[in-house]
Amino acid sequence: MKHLLATPALILLNVAAPAPAEDKASEEFKTAPTGAIVLFDGKDLSSWIGRKGNAAAWKVTDGYVECIPGKGDIVTKEKFGPDFQLHVEFWVPLVPNAKGQARGNSGVFLQGRYEIQILDSYMNDTYANGSCGALYGIIAPNKNVSRPPEQWQSYDITFHSPRLDGQGRVTQKGQVTVVHNGVTVIDKGEFAKMTEDLPGEKMGEPGPIRLQDHGNKVRFRNIWLKPLKQ
Repeated sequence: MKHLLATPALILLNVAAPAPAEDKASEEFKTAPTGAIVLFDGKDLSSWIGRKGNAAAWKVTDGYVECIPGKGDIVTKEKFGPDFQLHVEFWVPLVPNAKGQARGNSGVFLQGRYEIQILDSYMNDTYANGSCGALYGIIAPNKNVSRPPEQWQSYDITFHSPRLDGQGRVTQKGQVTVVHNGVTVIDKGEFAKMTEDLPGEKMGEPGPIRLQDHGNKVRFRNIWLKPLKQ
C-alpha cells in the first residue's frame, strides 16, 4: 500500500527479533477445512479476474501465482461477507537495494476494502501500521514475526465486517484477528473505516478478496476462505 505517508511519530524500529531463518514450520501447506472455499489451488486463476474486469494476468507456475508488476490487482469473482476466515500463504522476493515500503510490498484486501499489509519486514524499518501483518493505516501488528525474503509465510485471518444501519452509519465496528506465521499479531482489532476511500465501495456490503500489484514479484499459494455463521 502506498497512499499513506509516514510521519515521525509512526516510525517503527524493528527491535523485536524476527522469526529465525531456520524455522520452516510456516512453509508447510495448511489443508483447507470442511466447508472452506478453495480460491487458489496452485493450478489456475479460474476463480479470479483483473480488478477492472479483465482477465487475471498474473503468472501461475510450480503451484503458486506470482504478481507481474504493471498488470494490476486481481480479485476473486465471488464476493464474500460479512464474516469469514481466510488462509493465505505468501512469499516476498529479495530486493536488497530497496527499503521501507519499496521492499516486497503487496497486500491482501478483505472484501476489497481492508488491506492486510504484505511487506518484507525482516530487518526493514517502516511505520508501524504499514508493516507486515498490519491492517494498513489502521492497526499495527503487536510484534514482528516476519521471515527473511524468499521463504513462504502464512496469514490466518478472522474477519467480521462492520455493521451499518439503513443510513450508512456504523452500528457495530468491524473486527479482525491476524495470525502471522502461527503468531497472533492483531487480536480482535476493531475498525470502522476502509483502508482507503475507494469510489463506489460501501462498508458492510459483500466484496471480493483482492491481491495487490505494488510493483514487486510477490507470490501466493494455498488460498482458501471459510464463511462463518453470523
